[in-house]
Amino acid sequence: MELPSETSPTAYKHENPNISRARNLVLTLGWNSTSFQIVNPGIRRWFSAGGDAVVGYISSDRVRVVAGAPVCEKERLIAVAADFENDARNAKQRVCYFAAESRLESVFANSSDHSKFLIGAQPSWRPENWPSIVDSHRSLRAQLNRARNKGVSVTEWPVEKAANNPELARVLREWLETKGLPPLHFMVESDTLARLENRRVFVAECHDCVVGFIVLSPVSQRNGWLFEQFPHVPGAPNGSVELMIDTAMRALADGGYGYATLGLSPLSTRAKVEPFDNPVWLRVMLAWLRKHGQRFYNFDGLDAFKSKLRPETWEPVFVLSNESRVSFKTLSAIAGAFSGNATGRMIVGGLVRAIKTELRWLRNRIRTGYRKEL
Repeated sequence: MELPSETSPTAYKHENPNISRARNLVLTLGWNSTSFQIVNPGIRRWFSAGGDAVVGYISSDRVRVVAGAPVCEKERLIAVAADFENDARNAKQRVCYFAAESRLESVFANSSDHSKFLIGAQPSWRPENWPSIVDSHRSLRAQLNRARNKGVSVTEWPVEKAANNPELARVLREWLETKGLPPLHFMVESDTLARLENRRVFVAECHDCVVGFIVLSPVSQRNGWLFEQFPHVPGAPNGSVELMIDTAMRALADGGYGYATLGLSPLSTRAKVEPFDNPVWLRVMLAWLRKHGQRFYNFDGLDAFKSKLRPETWEPVFVLSNESRVSFKTLSAIAGAFSGNATGRMIVGGLVRAIKTELRWLRNRIRTGYRKEL
């Protein structure tokens, strides 16, 4: 019998057995904040011989780009990583762990066969402390009040209501149209509305119109949640995103959860870690990307927004690769994973979007000037 597509609306009723196995392992053993991402469409899944571990990855340029880290018991992490890397080696592939966190990084800390570099930081909170954080920061309270004063309210929607909801789909579509790059995949998959089981959805409405929503995915081993995405329509009242986060944080606190993160801020330097002896070309390239890549991805804006929410901790996030020094091929494979192995198309699409944005900006300037003359 043919199994339904991963994006089929009936995928939960007759779910691919591999996805079900992965989901069960993640809900039991997931520690990396992005561990739940491996149930997303397009991810390949490798299972240990004993069935007690799973690794989600995408093959790109003969490199297996792993979503975070192996999902398994902490005591099994070294053995599972070794088995997975052996399997990749037999297939003549290397392994790169993208968005690995401290647990996996510590495993390879003294390994001469593995290299690493810092790709950013992720902010985290204890939800029970969130109300006092808000109370002690006037600027944050002001943002929440701006949204409330504009009539914005936030409620948690049942998964059954949110799944494939046309209003949420509209918000997601309008939000993606504002981005500098075409929709990305792998660990930033935007198409999650057809796969919301075990996730939580908080929706912002203004005068009976949906203006934004956030999706949370579980981080079971840390008794917490990842704020996976927070789409909002252009022109949503100021403070709408902050109000959604505030509502979700308080719900997590009420539920007794002990961990929450807004996920990776790429290229952020806020995590306090010792510098690594990366190749000069890599340091230069990352510095250039942070400075000049703003047209395609607002690194600084995202980092500043997350910082404004007063995180209690900034956790370092790494790329780990089973090679003695990071190679350009590894970086190329990462780009391929996020672009669906169509990096060139992604870059061209980004340039086309940039040109359209410039033309729209110029047209608005001309119209504004014309009105002033009148």
